[in-house]
Amino acid sequence: MNAEQTRSVMTIALMAAFADGLKDERERDAVKRVAEALGPEAGFDLPGLYREVLLARPDLAQVVASLTSPEARQLAYEMAVGVCDADGVQGPAEREFLQRLAAALGLDGAAAAATSDAAEAVAAAGFEPEAAAAVGTPAGSAPVAGPVAASGTVTGKASLTDPEMDKLILNASVTNAALELLPETLASMAIIPLQMRLVYRIGRSYGYPMDTSHAKDFLATLGVGLTSQYLEQFGRKLLGGLLGGVGGGLGRSVGRQAASSGLTFATTYALGRVAQRFYAGGRTLDAAVLKQTFTELLAEARGLAPGYRAQIEQKASTIDVRSLASLVRQG
Repeated sequence: MNAEQTRSVMTIALMAAFADGLKDERERDAVKRVAEALGPEAGFDLPGLYREVLLARPDLAQVVASLTSPEARQLAYEMAVGVCDADGVQGPAEREFLQRLAAALGLDGAAAAATSDAAEAVAAAGFEPEAAAAVGTPAGSAPVAGPVAASGTVTGKASLTDPEMDKLILNASVTNAALELLPETLASMAIIPLQMRLVYRIGRSYGYPMDTSHAKDFLATLGVGLTSQYLEQFGRKLLGGLLGGVGGGLGRSVGRQAASSGLTFATTYALGRVAQRFYAGGRTLDAAVLKQTFTELLAEARGLAPGYRAQIEQKASTIDVRSLASLVRQG
């Protein structure tokens, strides 16, 4: 794809992000930071494009005009679907935008619907309730967490043993890092639902009732926006030329994607560890402490990622993108 086509695809992705108004100021700020971070890689004024989309609302017909190949048009649609599903299943405004986009791109209605349905299934899997036994918590049990000690260490007892908790967090981190290596757009759509699932399962292991809004707010408090994270993942793949069609196998250059894969590993790992401390401490840690703890754990996890490189690549070679919803449910 040339620079003009890349700009068109990023414009569509940003339009998808604002399709529902993006009312959460934390998420809006996070999307802005992503645009600024990716700007130097884009080869065009991506922060300026962010402002243009936010204020001017570009005409879809004009935006898609440069996307002349079927592959580019399909990619643009898949990215938009992923953005709309990043914070859960699509709302009415997002569905309406995707319908207009599919028409502007000249996509077959049935094919567009199939793409959207597949993404919806993956997104929904991240929030599906699971049997309490799946995380070892008796149905109806009360929270068993204790307070945060003055030293900053956490007290409390999870239904999972320490080795089981370690395995849960590490498996999610390796799987997400492996998904980052894959060229299929649908693979990236599973990363956020897996992170949500991880927070959900950790909270449940301490006996807390979990729902979609709580998990979303937890990530937002840490500064890990859902829409912004998805835009960053896709943006880096797009700008690095690492996106491909279904069945494309591993990315054309695993080495170029290694850094992003390591960041995804670190983000997921840090999320899991912060969630563990939060719920073990009786959910008493305030936003400032949570952010500081996440920042510290993220730096630590970045150092761990290279040690799991072989495991991550092995996992990538075994993932079937046609079964991503099942992968998310299994955690």
